[in-house]
Amino acid sequence: MNTLIKTAAVIAVLTVCSTLSPSQALEQDPESVATEAVNQMVARNFSKLESHFDDRMQSALPQDKVSAVWDAVLEQAGPFQRIVGTHVAEQQGYQIVFVTCAFKFASLDVKIALDSRGRIAGLFFVPSAAASEERKPWTAPAYAKPANFHESEVTVGSGQWKLPGTLTMPNGKGPFPAVVLVHGSGPHDQDEAIGGNKPFKDLAWGLASQNIAVLRYVKRTKQYGAQSVLPGANLTVKDETIDDADAAVALLAAQPQINRSQVYVLGHSLGGMLAPRIAAGDKQVAGLIIAAGTARPLEVVIIDQLKYVANLPGGNRAEMKKQIDAAEQAKVEIESPTLKPDSMIAVLSTQIPGSYFLDLRDYRPAEAAAQLKIPILVLQGGRDYQVTSQDYDLWKAALGKDPRATFKFYPGLTHLFMTGQGSGPASPQDYSVAGHVSGEVVQDIAQWVKNNSAGE
Repeated sequence: MNTLIKTAAVIAVLTVCSTLSPSQALEQDPESVATEAVNQMVARNFSKLESHFDDRMQSALPQDKVSAVWDAVLEQAGPFQRIVGTHVAEQQGYQIVFVTCAFKFASLDVKIALDSRGRIAGLFFVPSAAASEERKPWTAPAYAKPANFHESEVTVGSGQWKLPGTLTMPNGKGPFPAVVLVHGSGPHDQDEAIGGNKPFKDLAWGLASQNIAVLRYVKRTKQYGAQSVLPGANLTVKDETIDDADAAVALLAAQPQINRSQVYVLGHSLGGMLAPRIAAGDKQVAGLIIAAGTARPLEVVIIDQLKYVANLPGGNRAEMKKQIDAAEQAKVEIESPTLKPDSMIAVLSTQIPGSYFLDLRDYRPAEAAAQLKIPILVLQGGRDYQVTSQDYDLWKAALGKDPRATFKFYPGLTHLFMTGQGSGPASPQDYSVAGHVSGEVVQDIAQWVKNNSAGE
């Protein structure tokens, strides 16, 4: 089970999975197996459901955790009503069944991965619209010029936590400036994909089209799942994010076609929050791009997100109040002077060790950024309800007088720097709308990198 914070609120981000490995053809009817799994959750027969899990799932997601996740789904989406239909696809050698379910307040797809013996190897909950988009192939944004670059597969880091990645390199001799992309909260693939959207792939192709190399990689918690947290280990953001970002910077700097004095880090959301800490510990970083970076404590941001969603039109305030109350209780525990590293705190129905929050307790991202002697670009979307103008204002207050700092605000863009629904209040449904990172954002990043690399 994902043991890390997911700051994106409500149904768009409830995810549980094991680490998958290839399998052969499924021996049982996949739709029947998946439908029966959903029926077992509805009937709260979690012990029987667990008996259909593969070994990794049984270890990562015992029946009490399945129950907690199902309860979180019901709190957010309302009571289960009926199964609407099923759809089967194949991914990485697995049969993937999308069981579309109607709840009182939302439609969700229960996405179930089945191995060759019909055992459940992965279990996800996604908005049905997002799942529909996920089945559509990604298409390149208009600003991408594939003839201008090429891609190669690379390995970030070495040993126990080595990660697959992609280096998008402009055509030509170089040396080129380069950008490392650092993910937000939760397990992410190298494209930071959500539904049919792939913001990191958009950025990689868009920037490489303008002679800027880009490295993106699978996040450790996505690649290794529950194995990424060793038994007895006190998890911190260093393990989750920083070590791998450092390894990615080192890999880029070692490439002969890269100008090692022009390696930049772009952090999105949690990645933006941690970008100053990455740069403070890695002198190879020439500058930072903080894209929707959280500047406030995570426990505060989570409560604000839940309160915002609870007040959206048609929202289930009574059910959301339970989550808000739980988040406020978690905040009390997180801020307690007696918090211990091995204490477990329930945050958005996920158990997080106290070590994670103790590591961040004295960290003030904007103040840390002000201590750096490198150029910084801060980007913020006006329709972002997860990381808001409150965070943007904190970055500006700390960096506003620094001539090396640049600020860009995009009134119509979401947390993914896309238009989303384009009108009405920002909501989780914005993530269900297929789109691309704004061309204006890509252009601003490219111009900033070129301006800071000029003359070197």
